[in-house]
This record gives sequence, C-alpha cells and structure tokens, in this order.
Amino acid sequence: MKFNEVIGQEEVHERLVQMVKEDRLPHALMLCGPAGSGKLALAVAFGCYLLSPKETELQEESPMLRKLEHPDLHFTYPTIKLPSMGTDHKPVSNDFAREWHELMMQGPYFTLNQWLTAIGAENQQAIITAGESDELVRKLSLKSSQGGYKVSIIWLPERMNIECANKLLKLIEEPPTQTVFLMVCQEPDKLLETIRSRVQRIDVKKLPDETIRQALIEKRGIDEESARRVSRMANGSWMKALEALQAGSENQQFLDLFILLMRLAYQRNVKELRKWSETLATFGREKQKRFLEFFLRMIRENFMHNFQQSDLCYMTQEEENFARNFARFINEGNVLQFYDLTNRGIRDIGQNANAKIVFFDFALQVIILLIQK
Repeated sequence: MKFNEVIGQEEVHERLVQMVKEDRLPHALMLCGPAGSGKLALAVAFGCYLLSPKETELQEESPMLRKLEHPDLHFTYPTIKLPSMGTDHKPVSNDFAREWHELMMQGPYFTLNQWLTAIGAENQQAIITAGESDELVRKLSLKSSQGGYKVSIIWLPERMNIECANKLLKLIEEPPTQTVFLMVCQEPDKLLETIRSRVQRIDVKKLPDETIRQALIEKRGIDEESARRVSRMANGSWMKALEALQAGSENQQFLDLFILLMRLAYQRNVKELRKWSETLATFGREKQKRFLEFFLRMIRENFMHNFQQSDLCYMTQEEENFARNFARFINEGNVLQFYDLTNRGIRDIGQNANAKIVFFDFALQVIILLIQK
C-alpha cells in the first residue's frame, strides 16, 4: 500500500517520511485520532514505505507489499475465543489471519464492528491476549528477511488485557534490532501510562469536509451535490462517508426504526411499541448500542433543524425529509431528557441488562418526552 491510497492526511504523511530522511525515527510510534480519520491506512502505508528498498520507492510496489504479505510486516489486532479452541488456548492474531487479510484487501478503512462481524464475534468482546505478546516476541526475535526493518502494526492497543500490556511494555523497552512499532489507537487514555510514556504520539485529525467531498467524486464517482451532503454528514470520517453510500446499510435500518418509534410513540400505541422493543432485543449488544448512538445523533440533528440552524445540520436527504415534519417535537423542553434517557440505555445495555425491558421502558419514556413538546 502506498501513501497516495490514503485519504488526505498529507501533513502526517510528510512528518513520517521526514523522520526517516532525517534519521530520527523512534522505535515506537502511536497514531491517535477519531474513527475514520485514516490512522490504520497511514500506519500500513508507512510500514510499506519502511519495507520498500529506497531505490525503488518511486517505482512499482512489490507484490508482497501490495498484498500485505511481506514477511517483515506483522499485524496485531483484537481477537475472540472460538468454541473450537481449547480451554488453554489464548487466541492470537494468526488465528484470524485469513479474515484480517480479506478485510484489509477491501481497504484499510473499517470499524471494529466490521471486524467483529468478520470473525463472528456476536456478543463477545474482542481483546488482545497475553498469547499475542508472546507471539510478537517470537516473530520479532527472528532476523529480518530483507535485512532492513521489521514493522509491527498494533491495531487498537487499548484492547490489550493487563498481562499482554505488561509484556508489550517490556518488549518496547528492549526492542529487537531495527524493529518499529506502529500503534493505531482510538482511546489512548485506556492504555497503560508506562506504555504511553515510551512511544511518540502523533495525533491524526478529522478529515476536512472538502477532502472527503473530493475523494467521493474522484474515487466513488458521485455527483457534486451528493458528495457535498455526504461529506458534511460524515463529520470528518471517511468510514461514515462510505456507510452513507451503501444502500440498505445499517444506518438505513436504524433510521427506519427511529421513524417507527417516533410514530408509534406519538400515537401512544403501546402494543406495537412492545413489538418494536422485542425487535431491538434480537440485536447483539454492540448493535443495540450503535442504534442508541444513532438515536442520539438524530435527536441532535432534529433539534438543530427545529431552530433552523441549517449550517449545523448533518443529515442525509431521507433523514432531512422526516425532520421537516418531526423536528418541532425536539426542543429545549425535552432535548436534555432525551440525551439522559439514551445515555442510560447505553449504560444499561453495556451492563448486560435485559434488552427487552430496557427498550420497552425506553419506548414508553419517549411517549412522555414527546408530550412535553
């Protein structure tokens, strides 16, 4: 993968390359930033850059790097324990190498939820186990196959368990010769302070709307108006922009559920609201939380629409069509209560509360809040 495949982020690109040219590349870097900003894409492109023979940098990329199959390029990512695994087995990245490679070949812009779906995680929480740190020690102790760098890309290191984090800390403190660690982190505050203090942090900012707009036109071939609307709604995330383009996407399902909830709540149709809550209860917990986060966004967008703040609204055409008649129900009298209600729902689902009860109570509370219009 080359840097020209990364959406925007030219400033970070130049900074990384300059470190190499000035011979001041640290052995451990951590790219931090919001989802969809391109942290993983930058890490992969930089890893390939480090592994490319300098005399061929401007030439055709080697097949091994293009397919991300270079023997000195190592990936670490959160995994789960499958039923087929033995009781003593600690899952490692190699157990899911095929799924990871397939997802990466589609492009290094994907969410943790997409990764969990790819490995069949359902309700499991993916982590990086102590077995992974042992595997890294083994891999990185080998001599470089090409006589140059060995690159270890660690995606979401904040998902390491404490045993793995402590072992990785020791590996970073005493790195193997010519090894570069590239951490791709979304929530750095969840990492051990001792690890954070031993890596050089580079913050990756949200993508500008104009960068996303141009990329949508050039890479996806959509028209100017659609690109403008999608880029605003993406809020700096290339992944959100891609999701908005997918017909029948999860966001469409969530919008339909949001509209149905509001219509049934307005009608005070308790019987149908119970069916609505049972539908939500069939989702996995991660998907339930994503719906509630989508619900929060819709409340925010309709509140802004109600006060005619068009410059601050970030909605698809279909979302805006519904907001024209619905937004008046979201106002200063209930918007904070909607936020509190939704955040309680996210907390309860995260604590494994009974989903049917949580969502039925949620739906009944929406009736009360709509009355306050």
